Amino acid sequence: MKNDNLIIKPKRPKGDDGYKIFSVRVKEEVVARIEDISLKTGHSRNELIGLFLEYAIDHCIIEK
Repeated sequence: MKNDNLIIKPKRPKGDDGYKIFSVRVKEEVVARIEDISLKTGHSRNELIGLFLEYAIDHCIIEK
């Protein structure tokens, strides 16, 4: 016998995917440079900004 039930699973809450959304102010020149890289590489601005932030955090040195 065939089961015709529609099974709906609970939706994950926003932010439960390991990402956080926030806004930042960025100089127009920086945005233009990111746009240029985006066009040349096919990566979205969001992907590039994430990569740039991870790189900067991994290479950050805090001086006392």
